Amino acid sequence: MAFKSKIKWVALFVLVLSFASLLRHLSIAKYSTVDLVQYSALTAFHNDFDTLSGRQSIPNKKLWEPVKPLQSLQPYANPRSNYPVPNEQSNGFIYAKIFGGFSKIRSTICDLVTISRLLNATLVIPDIQESTRSKGISHRFKSFTYLYDEEQFMASLKNDIIIVKSLPDNLKAARKRNEYPSFRPKNSASPNFYMKEVLPKLKKAKVIGLVIADGGCLQSILPPGMAELQRLRCRVAFHALQFRPEIQILGHRMVERLRAWGQPFLAFHPGLLRETLAYHGCAELFQDVHTELIQYRRAQMIKRGIVHEELSIDSHLRRENGSCPLMPEEVGILLRAMGYPPKTIVYLAGSETFGGQRVLVPLRAMFPNLVDRTSLCSNKELLDILGPETPLPLNPFQPPPAKSEAQLKEEWKKAGPRPRPLPPPPGRPIYQHEKEGWYGWITETATEPDLSAVDLRMQAHRLIWDALDYIVSVEADTFFPGFNNDGSGWPDFSSLVMGHRLYETASSRTYRPDRKVVAELFNMTRDNVYHPKHNWTLSVQEHLKKSLGEEGLIRQSLLSKPGVFISHPLPECSCRISSAEVPVQVKGNDGRSVHGGEEECPKWMQHGQEVPLESAGEEDKVEDNELSEYGSTLVEQPESNDSDRTNTSLVFDQDDEMDPND
Repeated sequence: MAFKSKIKWVALFVLVLSFASLLRHLSIAKYSTVDLVQYSALTAFHNDFDTLSGRQSIPNKKLWEPVKPLQSLQPYANPRSNYPVPNEQSNGFIYAKIFGGFSKIRSTICDLVTISRLLNATLVIPDIQESTRSKGISHRFKSFTYLYDEEQFMASLKNDIIIVKSLPDNLKAARKRNEYPSFRPKNSASPNFYMKEVLPKLKKAKVIGLVIADGGCLQSILPPGMAELQRLRCRVAFHALQFRPEIQILGHRMVERLRAWGQPFLAFHPGLLRETLAYHGCAELFQDVHTELIQYRRAQMIKRGIVHEELSIDSHLRRENGSCPLMPEEVGILLRAMGYPPKTIVYLAGSETFGGQRVLVPLRAMFPNLVDRTSLCSNKELLDILGPETPLPLNPFQPPPAKSEAQLKEEWKKAGPRPRPLPPPPGRPIYQHEKEGWYGWITETATEPDLSAVDLRMQAHRLIWDALDYIVSVEADTFFPGFNNDGSGWPDFSSLVMGHRLYETASSRTYRPDRKVVAELFNMTRDNVYHPKHNWTLSVQEHLKKSLGEEGLIRQSLLSKPGVFISHPLPECSCRISSAEVPVQVKGNDGRSVHGGEEECPKWMQHGQEVPLESAGEEDKVEDNELSEYGSTLVEQPESNDSDRTNTSLVFDQDDEMDPND
């Protein structure tokens, strides 16, 4: 009995102790909830870089330093020969409607100004249909002013062409009645087309209209005697086309916030757009509904005569040919192979990434500090830049009408010869949120529905988001394109950014990878991509380093410039300072200068711009504490003995984070 009594007392003591512990934990939880905060990307970045805020040095300087062979190139788009001011007695007015997204609009406006100069015509501020078609956008902006600064555009080009905001009142009524001739020029239309076909009708009718949907209306490479027109394109793209003040202020504020963390940042544009993926037949790189969406759009292109190939194409062969984009996972692996540490700030540009967040998961795992405009700006800032808009219905989704029993029986009778297979088992219910959005129609109908009011408004919003990303990408310390020079002939975001960076600061680090070479590299180590061999990593570094310099520029000129001039505005829009070594001039098969044909800069530009000659010793210095803190590697392996080589292992050899089995 005494033994049982002791057990009861022990059990009672344990019960009381457990009850007291429970009360203690409840009280701690009650009084500690006031200190809980939501996760914020900005807070996370500040925590990441708190230890570095007091440092002035930049880890892995070689990953961010300018490309020295290109430091002698300076922007110079001023007229260099007899260039008279525009004649007030012009041949007539040109008005235009521009269809397409951000890149097509920007390229087309440059061509319109050039054509106006060529024809001695007065340009009416063009209509941007992406904003005009959208119902309910802010009343503060009208077409062109939704994206660009109209006053700056007109003032900057006053010595080039005459620009007016609208047609004179006595001509507006006739335009509404479509009495003036109009043209739909191709993006590769020659100057002879405008001189022989358009100019006579312009002189006769005094007004002509242009409808442009292919991202341009004038061939990219003009005859040598039209170099001044090429420089006019540069003045339009890089000086006259300034975003409206609200966009510029927010865009530069985003850049300041990125630089406030005390480290350089890299901008990456995936280039995953449904149009270009369908054009090149890259559907098999995606899964599920995204593959069907790409194939549907490709079938439309075949029907309209845009694509002259079969519907089904081996996407993996296209990828090996360099026609498909680099996936974000592959870009992450390339950057890690170059030596960029996991804490690198990567800005994700692009208003649309086809495939959604799923395709970005591997890149985000390799670079946790992956940010976009939503990470850097508050919702209020993003809404303010759009201006006051007419509210749309909260739930625009309309389910298809239910089929009657008679319709179902009729479909069953027409289902084919018997015996018929058993019907599939009932699947899980498809919820409404899975049917909403631009992709939901594919589970309900065989044809893509017309754009809704929400879709049209989102297209207009994408112009603003691309403008913000454009500002950040041009100002970034390093830029990496996921898909450029795609061969479609349409201007793309990455190529325009690369051209702008080449014009403003040619020595800025802009990677120009050859996707065909990159595909071959990945095929070599596809089974062990997260832990490749040392030689593979060196091959990646060698290729990407070459793409930064003259070899990459030559390739860019051969592939990109024939499509869009402002994607590679050299040598027409640049010059070299005299103190620099002049490179060997390279010419293409057509005789045009591909590289090294820049003129010497005028004396007023060369003052204070001599390229400093740095000693090789200072160039190769890398602080040990920088490498140890970031856990990254030297970009270039110095010659050393085997014992030294083990101390500077590559990222893939020492970073357990990239293990796919984790």
